[in-house]
Amino acid sequence: MDYKTSGVDVEAGRAFVERIRSAVEQTHRPEVIGGLGGFGGLTRLPEGYSRPILVAGTDGVGTKLELAQANDAHFGVGLDLVAMCVNDVITCAAKPLFFLDYIATGVLSQKSLAEVVEGIAKGCKQSGCSLLGGETAEMPGFYKFGKYDLAGFCVALVEENLLIDGKFVRPGDQILGIASSGLHSNGYSLVRKILDEAKCDVDKKSFGPQNSPLMDTLLEPTIIYASLVESLLSQKIPVKAMAHITGGGLPENLPRCLPAGLQARIDPLAWKRPELFNWLQEVGEIPERDIWNTFNLGIGFCIVLPKENIQFAQEICLEEGLSSWIIGTVQESFNQKEKKLLGIPD
Repeated sequence: MDYKTSGVDVEAGRAFVERIRSAVEQTHRPEVIGGLGGFGGLTRLPEGYSRPILVAGTDGVGTKLELAQANDAHFGVGLDLVAMCVNDVITCAAKPLFFLDYIATGVLSQKSLAEVVEGIAKGCKQSGCSLLGGETAEMPGFYKFGKYDLAGFCVALVEENLLIDGKFVRPGDQILGIASSGLHSNGYSLVRKILDEAKCDVDKKSFGPQNSPLMDTLLEPTIIYASLVESLLSQKIPVKAMAHITGGGLPENLPRCLPAGLQARIDPLAWKRPELFNWLQEVGEIPERDIWNTFNLGIGFCIVLPKENIQFAQEICLEEGLSSWIIGTVQESFNQKEKKLLGIPD
């Protein structure tokens, strides 16, 4: 016996690294030292920081991978992987510095995994960070043939005095909701269950002005909001807090960026819910409460701003090619006893 007969092809692994080398190295910022292939990725800190804070985030793509692999659509989930990590770290005004990926598979498929890495590289370019390194693990017998899983790790930088942590949010501030591109990378366990049990011909369903097929709509990659945040901050927009709307939707993620004693008051009619979510709710018979707590419903990112800065911020969103809506305001929160005394309904 040898390693190859057990299911691990070392030569194929080396060929894979050579195939992705160009895509990876095209993402490298000037601070990167050396190239692909070392035991660790090396990078200097960018110049111009006096008290830099490192911000780290990690995430995966979830069961969206199941749909992607079943439909031979691998590039998009590479983008998703970067987006899910980058969109988290930029909420405190940090600029992405580098990204690492981990790919685990049963048997190395150079074509599909190269497409994944090319998607990751594109996501890194959109984010302005280096794809500094990664790991591809062949695990025959652990993963089924043709299956793989992804994990990503992002490190970003922010000057200490420019850190945004929500402490300056005040009642009356407005919440700007930025459009998502669809489901992003959340809620796919429920989506897959709906598709399995749907009593309609899902293959004939299409959405949007382009009549995009259902599967293409479901696999639309996550928007990366790094460029938007950088544009807002470079224009001296007084951003007070930001939230990445992922699993748990607006009810779970928006409160995470607000200080104690404050809450968000959302107007559900402030934006038009994309058709895809209405279709999923109808076919899956999803209660309204559950759909709010599962999907982003068309809002992928939220920014808390003073009322007088909203219009300018929306103009910048349009320049970035993103739709936005004033979806709510910040107000004081009260406990149940206080609500009863003040006559405030739940």
